[in-house]
Amino acid sequence: MYLTRRIYIALIAVIFLLGSGYLYAPLFVVGQIALLVLALCIVVDGYMLYRIRGINASRACADRFSNGDDNEVRILVESLYPYPVFLEIIDEIPFIFQKRDVSFRLRLNANESQTIIYTLRPTCRGVYTFGHIRVFVTGRAGLLSRRYTCGEEREVKVYPSFLMLRQYELLALSDNLTELGIKRMRRIGHHTEFEQIKEYVKGDDYRTINWKASARRHQLMVNVYQDERSQQIYSVIDKGRVMQRAFRGMTLLDYAINASLVLSYVALRKEDKAGLVTFAERFDSFIPASKQSGQMRALLESLYGQRTTFGETDFSALCVYLNKYVSRRSLLVLYTNFTDMNAMNRQLAYLKQLNRRHCLLVVFFEDAELKEYIASPAGNIEECYRHVIAEKFAYERRLIVSTLRRNGIYSLLTTPERLSVDVINKYLEMKARQLL
Repeated sequence: MYLTRRIYIALIAVIFLLGSGYLYAPLFVVGQIALLVLALCIVVDGYMLYRIRGINASRACADRFSNGDDNEVRILVESLYPYPVFLEIIDEIPFIFQKRDVSFRLRLNANESQTIIYTLRPTCRGVYTFGHIRVFVTGRAGLLSRRYTCGEEREVKVYPSFLMLRQYELLALSDNLTELGIKRMRRIGHHTEFEQIKEYVKGDDYRTINWKASARRHQLMVNVYQDERSQQIYSVIDKGRVMQRAFRGMTLLDYAINASLVLSYVALRKEDKAGLVTFAERFDSFIPASKQSGQMRALLESLYGQRTTFGETDFSALCVYLNKYVSRRSLLVLYTNFTDMNAMNRQLAYLKQLNRRHCLLVVFFEDAELKEYIASPAGNIEECYRHVIAEKFAYERRLIVSTLRRNGIYSLLTTPERLSVDVINKYLEMKARQLL
């Protein structure tokens, strides 16, 4: 049982009346009557609140939350009281959100129920624990409040952004991927590849006649084509300390994981094979490229447990293990983050080695906050110097792109929020140009 603010206001008024009785005697009697009425109201209000268990509340949410997205949580509240009541509902959300204001106030009529809907946006993968639902009920008089503890503690796993994946899936089914910024790429050439030359038989397409072979054999010969073979697409994710940096609450690793998940889905829809490689101080996890029905689930489960480390990334170990496990030429989409030219030059030899056997696309991040700072006006001399230093850092990122291009390595410089869209557009562009 809790005393409300209304009862304290009433007690102050009673005390004022009783104290005024020393100045004017009839007010003392009025104060005594008011005190008696207040005590009677408290007893009646308490009896009305506690005579039945009048509140039921339950929480409904998904078993899995999507990292970086708004996830819906519903609270169903039902009143069994035969009169209107006022409620304050506090949901004990996981402590990792660091929010203490998830409370709702509402009024329920007799035997009425309502559903409260709110959203949570996690920025870190892992297991989150919800607590109980605390409901404070105030009756008609508003003098007392009764607390109800409802709901059960519940654990929810936060996975990479499968809600984004679902959004891409729905738009792909309706052929509206351009709404997300995905460009339509016109494929150059045929969607088939040459298989063999055979003798012409009635019904063959005359446009496939091979005139040179026909001249040599003195009979009509035609080219036979088969459906284009799928290529292998590997998302190679750097888990070193350079990926620990956060942008809008999420680390660069989480952005890379979300982008690799969406890229794998788009690659599978394009009949390509999707795989995964993660590494840091040593080669970590490896999922062979495949287009089987359970490949997306395997990728999702593997990406769920990835964590950044604070060590220096070993690109030499990546080269050794990729040469060992990936024999067929593949597209390697490497997610990393070079801070300056020196950091890139230290790894350039390994990048060139990877690019000799595979088609390498290096994806690294542009500092969005630095870009905003450069665009802001400089108010004094000190800020002018700071702008020059910031522009130097931005220039080094562009210099890294040009250096990689001179060495025949494809690169993509993008902001974290544009990562998924830009990576998919780059993949579609490279596929359309038959670079894979």
